[in-house]
Amino acid sequence: MKYPLLAFTALCATLASPASAETIALVGGTVVDLAGKAPIRDAVVVIEDERIQAIGPRASTSVPSGARVIPMEGRWLIPGLMNMHVHLALNLPGASRIYNETPDSMVLRSLDNAQKSLHSGVTTIRLTGSDAGVDFTLKRAIDAGMFDGPRIHTAGSSIVATGGHGKTEVNGPAEFSRAVREQVKAGATWIKLGISGGISDTHGDIGASPFTDAELTTAIEVAHRNGVKVTGHTGSPIASEAAIDAGIDAFEHGYFLTPPVLRKMKQKGVWFIPTIVVSQSGAREFYRKIGSPPWYLDRVDSVGKAHIQSLRDAISAGVSIALGTDQYPYEPNEGTTATVREAEIYVDAGMTPAQALRAATIEPARMLGVDNEVGVLKPGYYADIVAVDADPTADIAALRTIGFVMKGGKVIRDDRER
Repeated sequence: MKYPLLAFTALCATLASPASAETIALVGGTVVDLAGKAPIRDAVVVIEDERIQAIGPRASTSVPSGARVIPMEGRWLIPGLMNMHVHLALNLPGASRIYNETPDSMVLRSLDNAQKSLHSGVTTIRLTGSDAGVDFTLKRAIDAGMFDGPRIHTAGSSIVATGGHGKTEVNGPAEFSRAVREQVKAGATWIKLGISGGISDTHGDIGASPFTDAELTTAIEVAHRNGVKVTGHTGSPIASEAAIDAGIDAFEHGYFLTPPVLRKMKQKGVWFIPTIVVSQSGAREFYRKIGSPPWYLDRVDSVGKAHIQSLRDAISAGVSIALGTDQYPYEPNEGTTATVREAEIYVDAGMTPAQALRAATIEPARMLGVDNEVGVLKPGYYADIVAVDADPTADIAALRTIGFVMKGGKVIRDDRER
């Protein structure tokens, strides 16, 4: 079988019985409005069958008879956080690197990391490079209700020119075309192209631009003809500009994005997923934990200052930004999680707290094309809800106080019940 565990997933999905609908009312909290309107204080949020049924002030919003009431006094309610650059089976160079890992092991690690991510408040993720089809297996298992986990959008295996930054190595337009179609056939909802070198590469320049114009144009055209968006791993202004001309939809990292490239991104509507945490000081804790070798740390250091300047320039230019970390969403980073620290750095780089909160919620939903289902709290949307102890639109550090997580109407975490 091409992708291990798919048969197991299909069998369990067949045997799984749907959960009975429960009506839940979150009562007494303050609901944050991401559009800049006044928050709803002393609110009632009614949830039934995965979705929000009603939301409004307690004085005018009734609690259905028999509903399970969860007190929310003193809490601020926001949409579940979204992380757009995740590798659930991350396996970087270092002392803890796993060699010759089997797909079974990868999918179990991925499940564990997915569940930890959800517990941390991240209810939707986008996977940007996986191996052996384990991302598709995991997505199907979570979607079938076998396991709790975030909503998954996935790019499958990253496609690169031979020797490039990624897993699926091909050469020439015909091979790129086939590789894209194979990922789409397997279930990819995005395509990721490694259009430049990367930090974790043992060879080559991070700023290299290895694709030919024909390879780049063909890969993007084939993806778009199949209704799938394309993102590019990039540390190269040259590769980035060529990709914009070819119609790419988004960029990951953007270590060396220049003002002219950023202006072009703004003009063409190209999204930016900064993953700023990986090149800044807070990631050192993680690199020590995995035993990163000196050459790897040198490559991290080589991009750090330029990376944060690219982020500042992108914010100043008005480029659309969706939060992503390239660390596990829950990974410790300067006293909080990588996801929260990413949002905090956005504020340090020039965003308002409200803009940073949007970059972690509704903006990713817009980029994914699911902003009619997730990313805000309103009737008809999935009940993906996080509660914090203060107003994150006044101080983004309020995200450090996440103590309640709900996904699709199911309570995943409520620290007050401990």
